[in-house]
Amino acid sequence: MEVKKPEDCNWKVEAPSKKISRKTRIWFSKPDLSIGGFEFGELGESDEDEVFEHDNDMASLKMHHRFSDPVKDVLNKQVSVPTKGSVEFYTELAENDKMFRGRGVSDSGDERLTFSDGNSSLRIKSLGYLHYTTVSLGTPGQKFLVALDTGSDLFWVPCECSRCASIDDTPYSSKFNMSIYDPKESSTSKKVSCNHRLCTASCPGSGTVGTCPYSSSYVSSETSTSGILMEDFLHLETDDSNGTIVDAFVTFGCGQQQSGSFLHVAALNGLFGLGMEKISVPSFLAREGYIADSFSMCFGVDGNGRISFGDKGSINQEETPFTFDASHPTYTITATQIRVGASLINSSFIALFDSGTSFTYLVEPHYTRLTKLFHAQTKDSRRLTDNRIPFDYCYTMSPDTNTSLIPELSLTMKGEGQFLVYNPIIVLPTHKLYTVWLLLSILI
Repeated sequence: MEVKKPEDCNWKVEAPSKKISRKTRIWFSKPDLSIGGFEFGELGESDEDEVFEHDNDMASLKMHHRFSDPVKDVLNKQVSVPTKGSVEFYTELAENDKMFRGRGVSDSGDERLTFSDGNSSLRIKSLGYLHYTTVSLGTPGQKFLVALDTGSDLFWVPCECSRCASIDDTPYSSKFNMSIYDPKESSTSKKVSCNHRLCTASCPGSGTVGTCPYSSSYVSSETSTSGILMEDFLHLETDDSNGTIVDAFVTFGCGQQQSGSFLHVAALNGLFGLGMEKISVPSFLAREGYIADSFSMCFGVDGNGRISFGDKGSINQEETPFTFDASHPTYTITATQIRVGASLINSSFIALFDSGTSFTYLVEPHYTRLTKLFHAQTKDSRRLTDNRIPFDYCYTMSPDTNTSLIPELSLTMKGEGQFLVYNPIIVLPTHKLYTVWLLLSILI
Protein backbone atom coordinates (compact mmCIF):
# COMPACT_ATOMS: atom_id res chain seq x y z
CA MET A 1 0.00 0.00 0.00
CA GLU A 2 1.28 3.45 -0.90
CA VAL A 3 0.55 6.41 1.31
CA LYS A 4 0.66 9.81 -0.41
CA LYS A 5 1.21 13.13 1.32
CA PRO A 6 -1.63 15.58 0.78
CA GLU A 7 -0.62 18.63 -1.21
CA ASP A 8 -1.47 21.08 1.60
CA CYS A 9 0.35 19.16 4.32
CA ASN A 10 3.50 20.98 5.40
CA TRP A 11 5.64 18.24 6.96
CA LYS A 12 8.76 16.32 6.05
CA VAL A 13 10.49 13.11 7.09
CA GLU A 14 14.06 13.15 8.36
CA ALA A 15 16.35 10.24 9.09
CA PRO A 16 16.84 9.56 12.79
CA SER A 17 19.90 11.02 14.44
CA LYS A 18 23.00 8.91 14.92
CA LYS A 19 22.68 9.54 18.67
CA ILE A 20 19.83 10.29 21.01
CA SER A 21 20.03 12.57 24.04
CA ARG A 22 19.00 9.91 26.54
CA LYS A 23 20.45 6.58 27.51
CA THR A 24 19.22 3.52 29.33
CA ARG A 25 21.32 1.84 31.96
CA ILE A 26 21.00 -0.51 34.90
CA TRP A 27 20.22 0.88 38.36
CA PHE A 28 20.34 -0.86 41.71
CA SER A 29 18.34 0.05 44.77
CA LYS A 30 20.65 -1.88 47.10
CA PRO A 31 24.43 -2.19 47.10
CA ASP A 32 24.16 -5.98 47.13
CA LEU A 33 22.52 -5.94 43.67
CA SER A 34 19.41 -7.64 44.96
CA ILE A 35 17.09 -5.62 42.72
CA GLY A 36 17.70 -4.28 39.23
CA GLY A 37 15.90 -1.85 36.96
CA PHE A 38 16.39 0.96 34.45
CA GLU A 39 17.32 4.60 34.77
CA PHE A 40 17.26 7.42 32.24
CA GLY A 41 20.05 9.99 32.40
CA GLU A 42 22.10 12.39 30.32
CA LEU A 43 24.33 10.91 27.65
CA GLY A 44 28.03 10.90 28.55
CA GLU A 45 31.25 10.64 26.59
CA SER A 46 31.71 6.95 27.39
CA ASP A 47 28.25 5.91 26.29
CA GLU A 48 28.95 5.21 22.62
CA ASP A 49 28.10 1.53 22.95
CA GLU A 50 24.89 2.06 24.94
CA VAL A 51 22.77 4.25 22.67
CA PHE A 52 20.16 3.82 20.01
CA GLU A 53 21.68 3.84 16.53
CA HIS A 54 20.06 4.13 13.14
CA ASP A 55 20.92 0.95 11.24
CA ASN A 56 19.17 0.03 8.00
CA ASP A 57 16.06 1.95 8.98
CA MET A 58 15.81 -0.03 12.24
CA ALA A 59 16.39 1.26 15.77
CA SER A 60 18.36 -1.03 18.07
CA LEU A 61 19.34 -0.98 21.73
CA LYS A 62 22.27 -2.86 23.16
CA MET A 63 21.31 -4.53 26.45
CA HIS A 64 23.93 -5.43 29.03
CA HIS A 65 23.78 -8.26 31.54
CA ARG A 66 23.47 -7.04 35.14
CA PHE A 67 26.85 -8.61 36.00
CA SER A 68 28.64 -7.69 32.75
CA ASP A 69 31.81 -5.59 32.44
CA PRO A 70 29.98 -2.45 31.18
CA VAL A 71 27.72 -2.60 34.24
CA LYS A 72 30.75 -2.97 36.50
CA ASP A 73 32.19 0.14 34.85
CA VAL A 74 28.96 2.07 35.50
CA LEU A 75 29.17 1.08 39.16
CA ASN A 76 32.83 2.15 39.23
CA LYS A 77 33.62 -1.27 40.72
CA GLN A 78 32.36 -0.05 44.11
CA VAL A 79 29.97 -2.96 44.42
CA SER A 80 31.07 -6.56 44.76
CA VAL A 81 29.83 -8.57 41.78
CA PRO A 82 29.90 -12.39 41.94
CA THR A 83 32.17 -14.29 39.58
CA LYS A 84 30.39 -15.57 36.50
CA GLY A 85 29.51 -19.25 36.83
CA SER A 86 29.93 -19.35 40.61
CA VAL A 87 27.27 -20.48 43.10
CA GLU A 88 26.90 -16.87 44.26
CA PHE A 89 26.39 -15.77 40.64
CA TYR A 90 23.38 -18.03 40.10
CA THR A 91 22.02 -17.42 43.60
CA GLU A 92 21.91 -13.67 42.95
CA LEU A 93 20.11 -14.20 39.65
CA ALA A 94 17.56 -16.57 41.20
CA GLU A 95 16.84 -14.17 44.07
CA ASN A 96 16.40 -11.33 41.59
CA ASP A 97 13.91 -13.41 39.57
CA LYS A 98 12.00 -14.22 42.75
CA MET A 99 11.70 -10.55 43.66
CA PHE A 100 10.40 -9.56 40.24
CA ARG A 101 7.95 -12.47 40.05
CA GLY A 102 6.60 -11.37 43.42
CA ARG A 103 6.14 -7.81 42.21
CA GLY A 104 4.35 -8.96 39.11
CA VAL A 105 1.33 -10.35 40.93
CA SER A 106 -0.24 -6.91 41.34
CA ASP A 107 -0.09 -5.67 37.75
CA SER A 108 -3.88 -5.41 37.62
CA GLY A 109 -4.05 -3.34 40.81
CA ASP A 110 -6.76 -5.69 42.10
CA GLU A 111 -4.58 -8.50 43.44
CA ARG A 112 -5.19 -9.57 47.02
CA LEU A 113 -2.71 -11.40 49.21
CA THR A 114 -2.99 -13.26 52.47
CA PHE A 115 -0.78 -15.51 54.57
CA SER A 116 0.46 -18.81 53.16
CA ASP A 117 -1.38 -20.73 55.91
CA GLY A 118 -4.67 -19.13 54.90
CA ASN A 119 -6.63 -15.92 55.45
CA SER A 120 -8.52 -16.97 58.57
CA SER A 121 -8.16 -15.32 61.96
CA LEU A 122 -9.30 -16.55 65.35
CA ARG A 123 -10.28 -14.66 68.49
CA ILE A 124 -8.80 -16.41 71.53
CA LYS A 125 -10.42 -15.35 74.80
CA SER A 126 -7.69 -16.81 77.00
CA LEU A 127 -5.07 -14.81 75.09
CA GLY A 128 -6.47 -11.36 75.76
CA TYR A 129 -9.54 -11.54 73.47
CA LEU A 130 -7.26 -10.63 70.56
CA HIS A 131 -7.43 -11.84 66.96
CA TYR A 132 -4.71 -14.29 65.91
CA THR A 133 -3.45 -15.93 62.76
CA THR A 134 -0.54 -18.15 61.71
CA VAL A 135 2.34 -16.71 59.67
CA SER A 136 5.37 -18.36 58.09
CA LEU A 137 8.72 -16.57 58.15
CA GLY A 138 12.18 -17.48 56.85
CA THR A 139 13.70 -20.20 54.66
CA PRO A 140 12.54 -22.81 55.44
CA GLY A 141 9.42 -21.28 56.95
CA GLN A 142 9.10 -21.06 60.73
CA LYS A 143 5.50 -20.80 62.01
CA PHE A 144 4.21 -18.23 64.51
CA LEU A 145 0.83 -17.57 66.11
CA VAL A 146 0.72 -13.76 65.99
CA ALA A 147 -1.84 -11.24 67.21
CA LEU A 148 -3.17 -8.91 64.50
CA ASP A 149 -2.80 -5.32 65.70
CA THR A 150 -4.05 -2.26 63.80
CA GLY A 151 -2.89 -0.05 66.67
CA SER A 152 0.84 -0.57 66.09
CA ASP A 153 3.21 -0.81 63.14
CA LEU A 154 6.00 -3.28 63.84
CA PHE A 155 5.79 -6.99 63.04
CA TRP A 156 7.87 -8.84 65.65
CA VAL A 157 8.36 -12.41 66.79
CA PRO A 158 10.28 -13.92 69.74
CA CYS A 159 13.90 -14.39 68.71
CA GLU A 160 17.28 -14.99 70.36
CA CYS A 161 15.41 -14.66 73.63
CA SER A 162 16.74 -13.29 76.88
CA ARG A 163 13.16 -12.88 78.17
CA CYS A 164 10.28 -14.31 76.15
CA ALA A 165 7.05 -16.13 76.89
CA SER A 166 7.39 -19.90 77.06
CA ILE A 167 5.81 -21.78 74.17
CA ASP A 168 6.47 -25.26 75.58
CA ASP A 169 3.93 -27.21 77.59
CA THR A 170 1.25 -24.54 77.21
CA PRO A 171 -2.41 -25.12 76.28
CA TYR A 172 -1.66 -23.51 72.92
CA SER A 173 1.49 -25.30 71.79
CA SER A 174 -0.44 -28.49 71.01
CA LYS A 175 -3.15 -26.63 69.06
CA PHE A 176 -1.12 -24.09 67.09
CA ASN A 177 2.22 -23.83 65.31
CA MET A 178 4.48 -21.75 67.56
CA SER A 179 8.21 -21.07 67.24
CA ILE A 180 11.13 -19.02 68.49
CA TYR A 181 12.71 -17.44 65.41
CA ASP A 182 16.28 -18.58 64.88
CA PRO A 183 18.21 -16.52 62.29
CA LYS A 184 20.75 -19.32 61.95
CA GLU A 185 18.01 -21.70 60.82
CA SER A 186 16.95 -19.41 57.97
CA SER A 187 19.20 -19.20 54.92
CA THR A 188 17.65 -15.86 53.93
CA SER A 189 17.77 -13.97 57.24
CA LYS A 190 19.59 -10.64 57.27
CA LYS A 191 20.26 -8.11 60.01
CA VAL A 192 19.18 -4.52 59.36
CA SER A 193 22.05 -2.04 59.57
CA CYS A 194 21.90 1.34 61.27
CA ASN A 195 21.95 3.15 57.92
CA HIS A 196 18.85 1.33 56.67
CA ARG A 197 16.01 3.65 55.66
CA LEU A 198 13.68 2.03 58.22
CA CYS A 199 16.10 2.28 61.15
CA THR A 200 14.95 5.16 63.34
CA ALA A 201 16.81 4.22 66.52
CA SER A 202 20.13 5.60 67.69
CA CYS A 203 22.85 3.02 67.28
CA PRO A 204 25.18 2.94 70.29
CA GLY A 205 28.79 3.73 69.48
CA SER A 206 29.01 2.07 66.09
CA GLY A 207 27.56 4.85 63.95
CA THR A 208 25.95 3.48 60.79
CA VAL A 209 27.67 0.11 60.52
CA GLY A 210 26.05 -1.68 63.46
CA THR A 211 22.78 -3.60 63.70
CA CYS A 212 19.65 -1.50 64.15
CA PRO A 213 18.01 -1.88 67.58
CA TYR A 214 14.32 -1.31 68.28
CA SER A 215 12.13 -0.83 71.33
CA SER A 216 8.33 -0.51 71.37
CA SER A 217 5.97 0.12 74.28
CA TYR A 218 2.24 -0.57 74.24
CA VAL A 219 -0.95 0.62 75.95
CA SER A 220 -1.07 -2.27 78.42
CA SER A 221 0.76 -1.54 81.65
CA GLU A 222 4.54 -2.11 81.43
CA THR A 223 4.15 -4.06 78.19
CA SER A 224 6.99 -3.74 75.69
CA THR A 225 9.27 -5.54 73.26
CA SER A 226 12.86 -4.82 72.30
CA GLY A 227 15.56 -6.38 70.17
CA ILE A 228 17.02 -5.82 66.71
CA LEU A 229 15.52 -5.34 63.26
CA MET A 230 15.94 -8.09 60.70
CA GLU A 231 14.79 -8.94 57.18
CA ASP A 232 13.53 -12.25 55.86
CA PHE A 233 10.92 -13.73 53.57
CA LEU A 234 7.31 -13.61 54.75
CA HIS A 235 5.40 -16.33 52.91
CA LEU A 236 2.14 -15.14 51.38
CA GLU A 237 -0.24 -16.35 48.70
CA THR A 238 -2.81 -14.78 46.42
CA ASP A 239 -6.20 -14.62 48.12
CA ASP A 240 -8.06 -16.42 45.35
CA SER A 241 -8.79 -19.92 44.11
CA ASN A 242 -5.26 -20.28 42.67
CA GLY A 243 -3.35 -19.61 45.88
CA THR A 244 -0.17 -18.58 44.05
CA ILE A 245 2.81 -18.37 46.41
CA VAL A 246 4.33 -14.90 46.88
CA ASP A 247 7.40 -14.36 49.07
CA ALA A 248 8.00 -10.82 50.33
CA PHE A 249 11.31 -9.78 51.91
CA VAL A 250 10.01 -7.80 54.88
CA THR A 251 11.52 -5.98 57.84
CA PHE A 252 10.53 -7.29 61.27
CA GLY A 253 11.58 -7.21 64.90
CA CYS A 254 13.71 -9.96 66.38
CA GLY A 255 12.10 -9.72 69.82
CA GLN A 256 14.81 -10.62 72.29
CA GLN A 257 13.14 -9.22 75.40
CA GLN A 258 9.43 -8.88 76.18
CA SER A 259 7.65 -7.57 79.27
CA GLY A 260 4.18 -7.22 80.77
CA SER A 261 1.27 -8.82 78.94
CA PHE A 262 3.57 -10.30 76.28
CA LEU A 263 4.91 -12.76 78.88
CA HIS A 264 1.63 -14.13 80.24
CA VAL A 265 -1.56 -12.75 78.71
CA ALA A 266 -1.42 -11.82 75.03
CA ALA A 267 0.69 -12.06 71.85
CA LEU A 268 2.94 -14.69 73.43
CA ASN A 269 4.32 -15.72 70.03
CA GLY A 270 4.52 -12.34 68.32
CA LEU A 271 2.55 -9.33 67.14
CA PHE A 272 1.72 -8.37 63.55
CA GLY A 273 1.51 -4.57 63.37
CA LEU A 274 -0.88 -3.38 60.66
CA GLY A 275 -0.47 0.38 61.10
CA MET A 276 0.24 3.12 58.56
CA GLU A 277 3.94 3.75 59.20
CA LYS A 278 6.53 2.71 56.61
CA ILE A 279 7.80 -0.23 58.66
CA SER A 280 4.45 -2.05 58.72
CA VAL A 281 3.96 -5.00 56.38
CA PRO A 282 0.86 -3.54 54.62
CA SER A 283 2.80 -0.32 53.92
CA PHE A 284 5.73 -2.32 52.56
CA LEU A 285 3.53 -4.47 50.31
CA ALA A 286 1.84 -1.38 48.85
CA ARG A 287 5.11 0.54 48.46
CA GLU A 288 6.77 -2.34 46.62
CA GLY A 289 3.83 -2.80 44.25
CA TYR A 290 2.51 -6.12 45.52
CA ILE A 291 -0.95 -4.77 46.35
CA ALA A 292 -3.12 -1.68 46.41
CA ASP A 293 -2.65 0.46 49.53
CA SER A 294 -5.47 -1.15 51.49
CA PHE A 295 -6.38 -4.26 53.46
CA SER A 296 -9.43 -5.69 55.18
CA MET A 297 -10.15 -7.48 58.43
CA CYS A 298 -13.59 -9.01 58.82
CA PHE A 299 -14.98 -10.63 61.96
CA GLY A 300 -18.01 -12.83 62.53
CA VAL A 301 -20.23 -12.74 65.61
CA ASP A 302 -18.21 -15.65 67.02
CA GLY A 303 -14.96 -13.68 66.65
CA ASN A 304 -13.60 -15.74 63.77
CA GLY A 305 -12.66 -13.77 60.68
CA ARG A 306 -10.32 -13.24 57.77
CA ILE A 307 -7.62 -10.83 56.62
CA SER A 308 -6.83 -9.83 53.03
CA PHE A 309 -4.12 -7.42 51.85
CA GLY A 310 -5.08 -5.28 48.85
CA ASP A 311 -8.81 -5.74 49.42
CA LYS A 312 -10.59 -2.52 48.39
CA GLY A 313 -13.96 -3.46 49.85
CA SER A 314 -17.29 -3.44 48.03
CA ILE A 315 -19.61 -0.66 46.91
CA ASN A 316 -22.37 -1.70 49.32
CA GLN A 317 -20.23 -1.24 52.42
CA GLU A 318 -20.70 1.79 54.63
CA GLU A 319 -17.61 3.95 55.01
CA THR A 320 -16.13 6.52 57.32
CA PRO A 321 -12.97 8.55 56.68
CA PHE A 322 -9.89 8.43 58.89
CA THR A 323 -9.04 11.49 60.96
CA PHE A 324 -5.48 11.78 59.71
CA ASP A 325 -2.55 13.11 61.73
CA ALA A 326 0.51 13.37 59.48
CA SER A 327 2.92 13.36 62.44
CA HIS A 328 1.69 9.96 63.61
CA PRO A 329 -0.78 8.37 61.18
CA THR A 330 -3.18 5.90 62.80
CA TYR A 331 -6.61 4.44 62.06
CA THR A 332 -8.40 7.20 63.98
CA ILE A 333 -12.11 7.57 63.28
CA THR A 334 -14.80 10.05 64.36
CA ALA A 335 -18.18 9.17 65.87
CA THR A 336 -20.82 11.90 65.85
CA GLN A 337 -23.67 10.19 67.74
CA ILE A 338 -24.25 7.29 70.14
CA ARG A 339 -27.53 5.40 70.16
CA VAL A 340 -28.40 3.44 73.32
CA GLY A 341 -31.65 1.55 72.90
CA ALA A 342 -34.22 4.19 71.95
CA SER A 343 -32.13 7.15 73.13
CA LEU A 344 -29.73 9.22 71.04
CA ILE A 345 -26.68 11.08 72.37
CA ASN A 346 -25.30 13.91 70.24
CA SER A 347 -21.75 13.42 71.42
CA SER A 348 -18.87 13.65 68.95
CA PHE A 349 -15.52 12.03 69.74
CA ILE A 350 -12.52 10.52 67.99
CA ALA A 351 -11.25 7.01 68.68
CA LEU A 352 -8.44 4.73 67.58
CA PHE A 353 -9.65 1.61 65.76
CA ASP A 354 -7.32 -0.90 67.41
CA SER A 355 -7.66 -4.65 66.91
CA GLY A 356 -4.81 -5.14 69.38
CA THR A 357 -6.84 -3.75 72.29
CA SER A 358 -9.31 -6.11 73.93
CA PHE A 359 -11.99 -3.67 75.11
CA THR A 360 -13.48 -0.24 74.41
CA TYR A 361 -12.12 2.74 76.34
CA LEU A 362 -13.96 6.07 76.56
CA VAL A 363 -13.11 9.43 78.09
CA GLU A 364 -15.45 11.83 79.85
CA PRO A 365 -18.07 13.08 79.28
CA HIS A 366 -18.84 10.35 76.73
CA TYR A 367 -18.36 7.49 79.21
CA THR A 368 -20.87 8.85 81.73
CA ARG A 369 -23.43 9.76 79.07
CA LEU A 370 -23.34 6.26 77.60
CA THR A 371 -23.32 4.27 80.85
CA LYS A 372 -26.13 6.28 82.48
CA LEU A 373 -28.44 5.77 79.51
CA PHE A 374 -27.51 2.10 79.27
CA HIS A 375 -28.16 1.53 82.98
CA ALA A 376 -31.51 3.36 82.84
CA GLN A 377 -32.77 0.96 80.14
CA THR A 378 -31.47 -2.24 81.75
CA LYS A 379 -33.99 -4.49 83.55
CA ASP A 380 -31.52 -6.59 85.55
CA SER A 381 -30.19 -5.55 88.94
CA ARG A 382 -26.74 -4.02 89.14
CA ARG A 383 -24.09 -5.75 91.24
CA LEU A 384 -21.45 -4.21 93.42
CA THR A 385 -18.16 -3.50 91.68
CA ASP A 386 -15.66 -6.36 91.80
CA ASN A 387 -12.11 -5.12 92.31
CA ARG A 388 -10.76 -8.03 90.26
CA ILE A 389 -12.28 -6.71 87.03
CA PRO A 390 -12.07 -3.22 85.48
CA PHE A 391 -15.77 -2.84 84.60
CA ASP A 392 -18.10 -0.56 86.56
CA TYR A 393 -21.44 -1.83 85.26
CA CYS A 394 -22.07 -5.47 86.15
CA TYR A 395 -25.51 -7.09 86.39
CA THR A 396 -27.03 -10.28 87.74
CA MET A 397 -28.78 -12.30 85.07
CA SER A 398 -31.34 -14.82 86.31
CA PRO A 399 -31.77 -18.07 84.33
CA ASP A 400 -35.00 -16.88 82.71
CA THR A 401 -33.60 -13.51 81.59
CA ASN A 402 -33.75 -12.85 77.83
CA THR A 403 -30.53 -11.28 76.52
CA SER A 404 -32.53 -9.59 73.76
CA LEU A 405 -33.82 -7.17 76.42
CA ILE A 406 -30.34 -5.71 76.83
CA PRO A 407 -30.25 -2.27 75.12
CA GLU A 408 -28.75 -2.17 71.65
CA LEU A 409 -25.73 0.05 71.09
CA SER A 410 -24.67 1.71 67.83
CA LEU A 411 -22.55 4.61 66.61
CA THR A 412 -23.16 7.13 63.85
CA MET A 413 -19.82 7.74 62.18
CA LYS A 414 -18.53 10.76 60.31
CA GLY A 415 -20.11 10.53 56.87
CA GLU A 416 -23.38 9.20 58.37
CA GLY A 417 -22.36 5.53 58.29
CA GLN A 418 -23.90 3.33 60.99
CA PHE A 419 -21.76 1.02 63.12
CA LEU A 420 -23.71 -1.55 65.15
CA VAL A 421 -21.94 -2.84 68.26
CA TYR A 422 -22.87 -6.53 68.07
CA ASN A 423 -21.57 -7.60 71.47
CA PRO A 424 -21.52 -4.70 73.96
CA ILE A 425 -21.46 -7.17 76.88
CA ILE A 426 -19.73 -10.34 78.04
CA VAL A 427 -21.36 -13.02 80.16
CA LEU A 428 -19.53 -14.65 83.07
CA PRO A 429 -21.05 -17.87 84.45
CA THR A 430 -20.83 -18.41 88.21
CA HIS A 431 -21.12 -21.39 90.54
CA LYS A 432 -24.39 -20.04 91.90
CA LEU A 433 -27.85 -19.83 90.37
CA TYR A 434 -27.15 -16.64 88.49
CA THR A 435 -24.90 -15.34 85.74
CA VAL A 436 -23.06 -12.03 85.62
CA TRP A 437 -22.89 -9.88 82.51
CA LEU A 438 -20.73 -6.80 82.03
CA LEU A 439 -20.95 -3.70 79.86
CA LEU A 440 -17.70 -3.71 77.86
CA SER A 441 -16.76 -0.08 78.29
CA ILE A 442 -13.95 1.25 80.49
CA LEU A 443 -13.33 4.80 81.66
CA ILE A 444 -9.89 6.25 80.96
